[in-house]
Amino acid sequence: MPPAPSTSSATGRPCPPSMLHTLNGHFVDSSGRTVILRGVNLSGSSKAPVGMQSQTLDGFWEDAQDRGVDFVGRPLDLEDGSADVHLARLKGWGFNCLRYPVVWEALEHDGPGKYDYEFMDYTIRVLRKCHEYGFKIYMDPHQDAWSRFSGGSGAPYWTLEACGLNPRNFTATQAAVIHSEYPLAHAPDPASIPAMTWSTNYGRLAIQTLFTFFFAGKTYAPLCIIDGVNIQDYLQSHYISAMGALADRIKETAPELLDACVIGWDSMNEPAEGFVGTPDLNVLPTQQGSVLKKGPTPTPAQGLRLGMGQAQTVEHWTFGTFGPSKDGTVTIDPKGMKAWLDPSTEVDGKHPRYGWTRDAGWELGTCVWAQHGVWDIATGYVLKPAYFAHSGFISSYWRPHWESYARRIRQSHPEAILFIAPPVFAQPPELDEGDLKGRAVYSTHYYDGLTLVSRKWNFFNADALGLLRGKYKHMLQAVVLGEPAIRRSLRSQLGILKSDAEIIGGYPTMIGEIGIPYDMDDRAAYQDGKRRGDYRNQRRALDASLNACDGSNALSYSIWTYCPDNSHKWGDGWNMEDLSLWSADDLRDGGAVYAGAGGDKSSAALLQRGAAPSMRAGPMPGSQLSLATVPGTNGEGAMPMAKGTMTAPSFDFLTDGARAVRAFARPYPMATVGAATSIEFDCDKSEFRLTVRVTSEDACSEPTVVYLPAVHYAADAAVGSQLVQSADAEDASASGGQSRASSSSETLPGDEGEMALAVEVEVSEGKWEVDG
Repeated sequence: MPPAPSTSSATGRPCPPSMLHTLNGHFVDSSGRTVILRGVNLSGSSKAPVGMQSQTLDGFWEDAQDRGVDFVGRPLDLEDGSADVHLARLKGWGFNCLRYPVVWEALEHDGPGKYDYEFMDYTIRVLRKCHEYGFKIYMDPHQDAWSRFSGGSGAPYWTLEACGLNPRNFTATQAAVIHSEYPLAHAPDPASIPAMTWSTNYGRLAIQTLFTFFFAGKTYAPLCIIDGVNIQDYLQSHYISAMGALADRIKETAPELLDACVIGWDSMNEPAEGFVGTPDLNVLPTQQGSVLKKGPTPTPAQGLRLGMGQAQTVEHWTFGTFGPSKDGTVTIDPKGMKAWLDPSTEVDGKHPRYGWTRDAGWELGTCVWAQHGVWDIATGYVLKPAYFAHSGFISSYWRPHWESYARRIRQSHPEAILFIAPPVFAQPPELDEGDLKGRAVYSTHYYDGLTLVSRKWNFFNADALGLLRGKYKHMLQAVVLGEPAIRRSLRSQLGILKSDAEIIGGYPTMIGEIGIPYDMDDRAAYQDGKRRGDYRNQRRALDASLNACDGSNALSYSIWTYCPDNSHKWGDGWNMEDLSLWSADDLRDGGAVYAGAGGDKSSAALLQRGAAPSMRAGPMPGSQLSLATVPGTNGEGAMPMAKGTMTAPSFDFLTDGARAVRAFARPYPMATVGAATSIEFDCDKSEFRLTVRVTSEDACSEPTVVYLPAVHYAADAAVGSQLVQSADAEDASASGGQSRASSSSETLPGDEGEMALAVEVEVSEGKWEVDG
């Protein structure tokens, strides 16, 4: 690896020692070592205000329209001491990076241009706290299916009215599925919503319209003029300005965070094409990878009719062993209710609360696409079925938006690493190096889709990426059988995603989201009985996904997610997703667990149980294996058991409440002299193998640093037999493989507040030591 630059490629300024660089497909530190960033998304809880998880209908509409919402407290409570506990746990698991979701609604919920500076200042306090623990952070302007008020998260309520939509009628018209109103607004049963139903919203009228407006309104909706500009410019300018306002606030009040802690900014999370690229409105689209068919599934044309209150008989789909399949039809009757905003909402085009002026050529109360001649309301006939058939979404619509966003972020954060995230599984376009300026990352997401939707770890799987990219003519050709084949397939798919980064240049790849559901097997791990707390299948599934990031891929990633308020009943508090690595409902307490019940407040005293006193006062490092770059006495052959120590937090603290912890608390090279060419880890046997390529360009005075998780390498004597049995029973290998590294008589407990490690090391060259 060539030496790290001394001046910034983005600004020409001298580079401080803490700055990370993006060179030759790697993150590189100031000493020239390649760096792997691994961590979590903190947090999925940030999608909704405090006290307003997605299942809650009471106050849902009223708070958004009248009383206001409050995101202060998302993702962490800074007042009760629990923030330190959560961050110490994440650090103790070996994570060095956080993806930090912030939704547009949190910044600008009160109306266009009205920013919540109290929330911004709270966010800065959280970032400072994360900085104390040594985390590198990249900001995530997060959304799913546009907004909470269209069944997802992200945009504020007023954006839907600005687009001429009435979200209170979305449930009746099936324009969107909203969790708190599922299945019927007048008789909700949010606990019954099937897994991943929220993602079907990408194929429904509201989200298709909103994303078409946002990315391509000037092309497809030229009549939609508000405050003198097209709806596309109106939405994009407010979105970009809101994120820019947050970046400005960080620059103005906490400049020390930039580059030392906040290293960069992701682009919009999982953007969608809307209608763009739909070849025929009368037919269900097949090319857009984000559209899941599940439950009542109207075609785009049927969605237009439903939006105008017309009854439709639509296909009903189910998700079975071999993916989605049609199993019948169902009739949806909105009984005249419309998804479009009533004309009485505005007086002479002026909105009484939000203040915008709508052009007279944009008629409220009727379908905007009928106004553009796409279909005829009276007959229901589609006049222009190929109206949206243009297929160049990425280059024609996504790229111009990304360029505008990136330039605005760089105004406030000149050295920002730009994390580039096009739609899921879509390849990025070629980008101008004048925008990238040598500081960029390809940020893609990957989920094992079959496991995510079926909530099971199956003996078969499919090459989903290959299927969506046209590698196979039939789905059966994409099927893989057996766990070894599944693991190879997942790793191959991650390798293909990594290679996509070559399109934008020699930049590294970050897997921005990856994870598995914990409510698998009909929530068996949550029930009373012998399977309570049994996360073996979850461990196997998560290990397969994270193993795919290892090997020659050697990828950085941020796991989705860590939710301080996760509960067994409501999961992550959003659309019944349950992917949090930790849950208060899994805390050990003599067989009883903390009844989180979807609450938003953490119990700091409870969370600190098992932590050493010194941990509560501040951050503690994890255990590291340092490999010097010169030959030494420990240079060859099998090594004796190392009596390294790990400062608190304790083994109890690291495992209590953690789910499938041995799958995600993994050894990895944090900083490498040279470059890792292979990373292999057997989490059943706790065996780790790292292969590094070192060249003459890699002269470096700093060591290679490998993180060693106490979860795998703590000596039994330092843990206690009861905790060992508890951790092993939680997710031990069904085949009886040894669950943690064995200790020996040579390995002794450390002093109070420290943990002895049992680790056997073999290196081909150089000396090593355990430090921590």
